[in-house]
Order: sequence, then structure tokens, then C-alpha cells
Amino acid sequence: MEKSKVYFTKNITPEAMIQMYEALGLRLPGKVAVKVHSGEMGNQNFIRPEFMQPIIHHVKGTVVECNTAYEGKRNTTKEHWETMASHGWTRFFQVDIMDEEGEMELPVSGGKQLSVNYVGDHFRNYDSVLVLSHFKGHPMGGFGGALKNISIGIASSHGKAHIHGAGNPDKIWTADHDSFLESMADAAKSIMDYKKGNIAFLNVMCSMSVDCDCCAVAEDPKMADIGILSSLDPVALDQACLDLVYASQDPGKKDLLERIESRNGVHTVEAAAELGVGSREYEFISLND
Repeated sequence: MEKSKVYFTKNITPEAMIQMYEALGLRLPGKVAVKVHSGEMGNQNFIRPEFMQPIIHHVKGTVVECNTAYEGKRNTTKEHWETMASHGWTRFFQVDIMDEEGEMELPVSGGKQLSVNYVGDHFRNYDSVLVLSHFKGHPMGGFGGALKNISIGIASSHGKAHIHGAGNPDKIWTADHDSFLESMADAAKSIMDYKKGNIAFLNVMCSMSVDCDCCAVAEDPKMADIGILSSLDPVALDQACLDLVYASQDPGKKDLLERIESRNGVHTVEAAAELGVGSREYEFISLND
């Protein structure tokens, strides 16, 4: 079986984002949703819309997000629109908060924890998806990358609680931890099955704090930037990012690795691979050679 391809460049520029998308050889069809992280108010590490502008315009995409399930400035549609405006997203792009008018159900085939995933209702309006993820740590998931961005990220506010609670939204913060990680893998599978190959992924390894862009008060990064990676396989992509962190000579990586390992972050990747979302084995293709 042919290994998934993961492309890499050490250049972290808006132009390199287009290069990494083009390397995939996939022309996303129809109306393109571009999933980003809008950044919690107060967060200093999220990737700015100015950096994303060339690649999003390149695919003629609409920036999409969904409301959060925790306290902050993105947990209601009204406040999320205000955050989108404050952070500049609405200035540069068409923006769609996909669960503004409700949610839709996606079946989870053979899931470990979930049988259904709840996503923003507007997700049905898009023919394809470009997933632009900021690879960094995360307080609960250990790390955030492509898998988190299509699971928690595309889930509606209620859907986020459903995933966190491993099928029981009332247990949003109290569910078994590995069951939560497996639920993210389940949700990711539902997205991949629904889009049937019309989905592409870029991970940007910069400003890698131990905290997510969902944190209003986040730790400053202690590790140097690494580069941009792209793939059609989110499992291979996240695994490659993890491998680059482990292989780095940067002594600052210890903080990020402590966060990932203390939360068993790799289990999301393991579970997604077992579900057939993608493969942990990959061909690494550097465009800098």
C-alpha cells in the first residue's frame, strides 16, 4: 500500500502556504470552506488573517468557524462575530459561523465512542474543505493540529460538548480522558467520510505554545518555529509534526513534549489510524532539498 505523502518546507511565509497546497496536486472543487482558528480574544499566538490571505484567496475560499462550548468571546454567535471582526477576519474574507443557524448530524461509522457527530449546519453548503491548522500544544488534547481542527473545530457548540463528553455533553469536563481523545478521532472520521477526498490539510509549525489558540491567556512559545507541512492525510500530517518536535534539537521542546505526553496526545492519532482515517506511516517530502 502506498504511503501517504507529507510535504514540508522550512519557509513560513504566505507564499509558502500556496506552494504547500499546490504540492498536493489536488484542486479543491466547488465552494471551498477554509477552516481556520479565529483565536480567542486575548490570545497572542493565533495565526493572523494577513498571513492566511494569499492562500485563502488562492482557493477562493470562505473562512468557516463554529461557536465554542466554554466561557470566552466565541461561545455565542454575537460574540464570535465580534471576535472575528476584532481579529480582522471579516476585513479580509467572507466569513461563515457555521452553527449560527443550528447543526446537522453526521454518522460515525464504526466509532470507538460516538455514533453521531454534530457539526455546524452550514457545513452542508460546501463542496470541499481546506483545513489550515496552527500546530501547537493544547490544555486537554495535548496538541492541536489537523485532527483537532476537523473534529472539535467543525463541531457545533453542542457538538463540541458531545465530543468532550465522549457522547454525553453533560460530562464535558469530566469524561474519561482517553475516551475524549477517541471521540475526537471518531468525529474526524465522520468529516473525512462526508467529504470523500475533497479535503486538504496544511499545518503551520510556528509560535508553538503549550497552550491552544482557544486560551485567552496562553503561555508564550519556548520552541523555535519549524515550518509548514501539507498532506491529504490528517493522521500522517499530525504524526509528522509530532515526529519533527521529537527530532528537534531545540531544548525548548521539553515544555511542548511534557504537555503532549502528560495528556496522552498521541492517542488521538493512534485512534484515528485504527479507524482508517489515515496512516501513521508516511513519505516525507522536503521541498527545501
